[in-house]
Amino acid sequence: MKNKLARILVLACGFCAASLTLSATPIPDNCRIGGYALGCQAWTFNRFSVFEAIDKTAEAGGKVIEFYPGQKLSKEQPDIKFDHNASDDLIAKVKAKLAEKGIRAVNYGVVGIPKDEAGARKVFEFAKKWGIDTLVAEPEPEALDLVEKLCKEYNIKVAFHDHPKPSRYWNPDIVLAAIKGRTPLMGACADVGHWMRSGLDPLECLKKLDGHIICLHFKDLNEMGPKAHDVPWGTGVGKTKELMAELKRQNFHGAFCVEYEYHWENSSPEIAQCVKFWNDTCAELAASPSK
Repeated sequence: MKNKLARILVLACGFCAASLTLSATPIPDNCRIGGYALGCQAWTFNRFSVFEAIDKTAEAGGKVIEFYPGQKLSKEQPDIKFDHNASDDLIAKVKAKLAEKGIRAVNYGVVGIPKDEAGARKVFEFAKKWGIDTLVAEPEPEALDLVEKLCKEYNIKVAFHDHPKPSRYWNPDIVLAAIKGRTPLMGACADVGHWMRSGLDPLECLKKLDGHIICLHFKDLNEMGPKAHDVPWGTGVGKTKELMAELKRQNFHGAFCVEYEYHWENSSPEIAQCVKFWNDTCAELAASPSK
């Protein structure tokens, strides 16, 4: 599937027309093709290391990556974990690997943002060092004032992630209530697969969050409910084509993170099918008039 994602991105030039440019570190043009940033959530490769996740993202043609806390650094150094406690030397090694492969780290999560300011500030400082655009998190209600303060201070977004019910933000209504009246730097990380695991219609969820979606963890599932597993896009119950059309309507322009949580040791064949479906659908959407 080498370079297939790059071809997809070219087709997506008509898919997204506007950008949320609130952050001081927006995704640069050289990490976009056709104006669109597509890459992987490193959790897709959680049986592998950070370095391997970067390699696999590059091999797929992706331009961006979302790291998560605690992934092992490399096959050679499996005991070293990568997170916001990383030393400057460790950060430099990962930056060098990203530069080698032409990948940019744009998101970090799902990460806990502590209620104490010192702990929370450490996470934001880590993002600042990277020029990371968005922290993906599920902050406690008591921490929201602090999160808003730090979002404004650092000019970094926080996207509220929806793990399945009964997690804190499983329902879009809860996310909307949490961010109501707050800075637009606070919004949603739309994990469409987890909505299905919670029994929610992902299309209706996207519509509810119109104007508040910062980034995506994209999936399709074999069925609704907590026992569901990932399947190639367009073969499950996720209304994938309609979701993509809705994102086009919303002029979504954030990072689109491929997250495949099945057949962990060798998900590449399924990801290749996802890529083909995405490629075909982007071609259709680019050719269709915007509504």
